[in-house]
Parts: sequence; structure tokens; C-alpha cells
Amino acid sequence: MSLLEQVGGQARRVASATLARIKVRDRRPRTARDTEDEALFRPLIYGDPERLHIHPTAVVNNALFNLSSGEITVAKHAFFGHNVSILTGTHDFTKFGAERQVAVPKTGRDVVIGEGVWVSSNVVVVAPCRIGAHSVVGVGSLVLGDIEPYTVVAGSPARVLRSIPRPDESAAAPAEPRPGAGGPVAGG
Repeated sequence: MSLLEQVGGQARRVASATLARIKVRDRRPRTARDTEDEALFRPLIYGDPERLHIHPTAVVNNALFNLSSGEITVAKHAFFGHNVSILTGTHDFTKFGAERQVAVPKTGRDVVIGEGVWVSSNVVVVAPCRIGAHSVVGVGSLVLGDIEPYTVVAGSPARVLRSIPRPDESAAAPAEPRPGAGGPVAGG
């Protein structure tokens, strides 16, 4: 049996086992209207769903979770726009042909999304990384590394635009940045 035939058989077995364990549940946010398509609130899970940890208060909408090479944790009150991709998987680029297709590390590429994080629509997060509590990731951003808590980032690759005052600093800090100190950030 060729390597390609072995890979195909293994992939079919893994996919069947994964689909059998996935429990489709309505993750529709409390604020969703009855007229909104349920597919907008159903995440796509690639890999072992046991490696996905979503707090019950988090809203992930129709995010894609690739769990091939690590675990993904989404903390309480974190929320996503639509079409967010959280990717742990990678391939060994030093391999070629069919061998490259299956040269995927099983661990070591975890993603942690902290409490209260807002990940806007069409964001791609590439593991390994940690997005700190109460941070904001702007529309269409590409996250390639860690983000400090209370930080606004955007762009491809994402870069820091400004800091968010912590609740205990709010009285001392101005609500809006000075002109030219980071500019406006559009959400999605």
C-alpha cells in the first residue's frame, strides 16, 4: 500500500471519528434574532473536538477551529465576529509530496483567547499565540504572535494601535486618544 493510500485511509477514519464526537449545539447568542440563519452561529471544527475549550459565555459564531497541532481555549465573555479562523495546524515545509501532507505536529501550537477579548470578523489567528484579556483584534487582521492584555491591534500582520485603559485607570486616563496617537479603529 502506498503512502498516499495509507494517508487517505487514515484521514477518512479520523474524520469519521471526529464527526461522530461532535455534538451540534445551538450556540446562538441571546441577542440573535429568530430570522438570522443558524449557520452563522455554528462553528466549524477540524480535528479532535476534545482539544477545543469554549467558555459557556463566549460567542464564537461561525468560526473555524483547526485543532491539528494544539489546543484552543476561548475564555469567558470573549466574542467573535463572523468568519474568524483559529489555526493550530501546520506542515513541515522541509518535506515534499505526500510526506508533507501528513507531516503535522500533534502538539505545541496552542491558542489562548483571554477573557473579554473581541475578535472582529474575518480575522485569522495563527498558533502558537495568546491574546490577552480584554484586547480587541480589528477586522481582517492576521495575528501571528502574542497580544498583550488591554491592547487594540489591527492589520496584516496585526500591530498594536493603542492600549485600552484598565477599569482602575479609567478615571485617570482620557476616554479617547489624542489626535495622531493611534487613530480610529473600525469594528466588525
